[in-house]
Amino acid sequence: MRRPAPLLLTLVLLPLLALPLLLGAQSAAPEDTSAQNARQARAALDAMVQALGGPAWLNLRNQTREGHVAAFFQGKPSGGTTLFFEFHSWPDHDRVEFTRHRDVVQIYNGRQGWEVTYRGKKPLPQEQVDDFLRRRDHSIETAVRLWLNDPRTILIYEGQHLAARHLAEQVTLISAENEAVTILMDVQTHLPLRRTFQWRDPVYKDKNLDAEEYDDYHTVDGFPTPFTTTRLKNDEMVSQRFLDHATYNQSFDADFWNPDAAEHRIRK
Repeated sequence: MRRPAPLLLTLVLLPLLALPLLLGAQSAAPEDTSAQNARQARAALDAMVQALGGPAWLNLRNQTREGHVAAFFQGKPSGGTTLFFEFHSWPDHDRVEFTRHRDVVQIYNGRQGWEVTYRGKKPLPQEQVDDFLRRRDHSIETAVRLWLNDPRTILIYEGQHLAARHLAEQVTLISAENEAVTILMDVQTHLPLRRTFQWRDPVYKDKNLDAEEYDDYHTVDGFPTPFTTTRLKNDEMVSQRFLDHATYNQSFDADFWNPDAAEHRIRK
């Protein structure tokens, strides 16, 4: 009558032995889901990079854009358009010239900014410099060329959404410094349609949403280029740029980024 005891003991122990395996499987499931989501996000970003020009786009030295910009106040046009000539050299040199005579120049070198006019050179208001640097620090170029190469960056695939009446894939990158950029890419062309990020106002401490929308792509020197860029703050239109010409990988003079040289040229 005592022989069934081993069988009973086995039946009691089997569930206890299996419990750690079940708990391990349950704890591993979220990690697998997270890794799969990150792979999906990276695949979407890789497709975007390939659509923009692949390795050639990743290794761009500089770009030049010429066109007109219109400003808006409370979502309404605040006047006419202004001619601009914009130059960007990776990673942190930017120059913008305004008017047909190109006699109003703004230069950003590293984390500093100057304005040069016929009156001379002076530092740009810090608020304007901070605004420009925020947008440069959260640009698609920075997110892909810097953040995406950092193993600490978190990638989140957020499914399909509408962007400018186009179906788009949405991906958010969170940097090691806990900064986030969200990019929406056309599901057919894989080209970026919208880039957003949030920042906290240093005075009022409330959060602001900065967004750029890209439209009217044309291929220039082998690179798809948006000829219309709309900037929004808290979903309210701030400015709109319309390109006439764009070029890539140009040669600039040695003193091109020097505000003193720009001052000399304008005042002579």
